[in-house]
Amino acid sequence: MKLTRRLTLAAGLAVATLGMAPAFAQAKEVTKISFMEVIHSLFYSPLYVALDRGYFEEEGIAFDLVAGQGSDKVTAALLGGSVDIALAGPETTIYVETGKSPEKIRIFAGLTATDGSFLVGRAPAQAPFDWASLKGKKILGWREGSSPALFLREALGKAGLDPDKDVEIITNVAIPARVGAFMSGVADYGTFFEPDVTKLEAGGLYAQTNVGQAVGDIDYTVFIARQSYIAEYPEIVGGFARAIAKAEVWIDTAPAAEVAASLSGYFPGVSAEELAQTVERHREAGVWKTTPAVTPEAVAALQALLVGNGLMPAGSEVPYERVVDPQFFEAAE
Repeated sequence: MKLTRRLTLAAGLAVATLGMAPAFAQAKEVTKISFMEVIHSLFYSPLYVALDRGYFEEEGIAFDLVAGQGSDKVTAALLGGSVDIALAGPETTIYVETGKSPEKIRIFAGLTATDGSFLVGRAPAQAPFDWASLKGKKILGWREGSSPALFLREALGKAGLDPDKDVEIITNVAIPARVGAFMSGVADYGTFFEPDVTKLEAGGLYAQTNVGQAVGDIDYTVFIARQSYIAEYPEIVGGFARAIAKAEVWIDTAPAAEVAASLSGYFPGVSAEELAQTVERHREAGVWKTTPAVTPEAVAALQALLVGNGLMPAGSEVPYERVVDPQFFEAAE
């Protein structure tokens, strides 16, 4: 396993004044970990808030933001040892647990309560939006088996549509090319995360509704790590969970303008007004968790979703304790 690099901040030397002897400030050890997020999105705003407000620094943790462009790629990097902690869909933990990999991973904190993607169309939205109106339409979706693909299928199913017969879901467009493809005319509708929703609206397209609201609360993105890493560095994993918990509490009630200011450095191409708008949009949809806890009920609902979509055989559900390590978010609450 790749060794985690530890960086020691040099202790400052206090210069003696007023006849006092010089004193050495206590050195603070900071651990530089390797981290990967599935994509870079305003949907993950509590993560960036935790960075901006120094919550990770308070816990002695530092890392760079690297986007893996898909939970499958993030999980491969995690299992390969080039990443210590990752943000990905919770289904990846189940896939690994039921797979042949000798290395297993665990969820240790949750970030989002449901799908934060928004359905975007080419005409102004009707209120309330009727998912059944998508019958016969082409929808630009995501990789089959991924969280956004599963949630889109569930939203369609709840509206009485068969995702395989009543609509055509396009799943073969790479993540970096999705916005351009949709703006060029691919599909009638598409599901996108912020800040892409804002970009599409600026290009004359229209956000219709939030996918997660149609599905309900099922943990959507979580923080994961290898079991071996958790066992070797529990203090790092615990500190990471505490930093996220602080950010989730703050972003839930802070003024939108303050949140926008905290996020601005991570989304330089988005204006302060647009950032504040996305904060309100996410809050209204109820997609951000207010605590990092991942419950047994949420894991059961996720596995029911996987079984219902043919990604797991019925009866093969994995026990909660083989998916989630709750000790860290329990301590953070």
